[in-house]
Amino acid sequence: MKAKDIIKVIEDFAPLSIQESWDNSGLCIGSPEDEVSSILIGLDCTEALVDEAVSCGADMIITHHPLIFSGLKKISPDDQTGAAVIKAVRAGICIYAAHTSADKVIAGVSGAMAAKLGLTDVEILEEDGEGTGLGVVGNLPAPVSAQEAINLVKEKFSLKMMRTSAPLQTHVSRIAMCGGSGGSLIKAARKAGAQLYISGDISYHNFFTPEGFMIMDIGHYESEIEIVDILFSLIKKNFPTFAVRITQNINSNPIYYF
Repeated sequence: MKAKDIIKVIEDFAPLSIQESWDNSGLCIGSPEDEVSSILIGLDCTEALVDEAVSCGADMIITHHPLIFSGLKKISPDDQTGAAVIKAVRAGICIYAAHTSADKVIAGVSGAMAAKLGLTDVEILEEDGEGTGLGVVGNLPAPVSAQEAINLVKEKFSLKMMRTSAPLQTHVSRIAMCGGSGGSLIKAARKAGAQLYISGDISYHNFFTPEGFMIMDIGHYESEIEIVDILFSLIKKNFPTFAVRITQNINSNPIYYF
């Protein structure tokens, strides 16, 4: 099978045309014509993931976060990105990332967050006019207190802790969310009528919330990790007998909690 056959399946699900202008989704190492016999999937394309691909014989890596995000001025083994690039090229491994392209489809990152919480009537939070866009918003089956919402989110996302603004004194029935760094969608969440907004990488001043609105920062990694299973299932559905696996070192979160 060629890399382009795998890429077509991914891009039918998450087209490159919808990625954000600053993003670098797509094939960053290799050619669409490369022969592929085995795939390894992870969230972050780290040097360790490339090492794992080499050891297990995978000749294609698919991740959510791009290995090459901004322009490289040099490729050196002394740099984490450079080391991963060198190892991948030497091993003949092609690397593909479905980043904001997978963020902007409702069945992607944010939609998976909504599914974890059992939201109904889920729709795109900030539409781009093509039925796609960033974030989602939906309704809980029944209103819950702020503390019940905290407990629910911690349970469903397997969190030991999270950051929140002041807990609401009223009930939560409508929730907006965006996987990854979602501070830019706070206004959209309020406009959509959400009492609660869930995302990652929220800055300090955004936690000064108006009455009737609450923010939860559950972490960048924690909000996006479900995309790994989504990409795995997508490929297995289309190529049931193909050798595709999820990294054994799934926890690539660079943030530690003590």
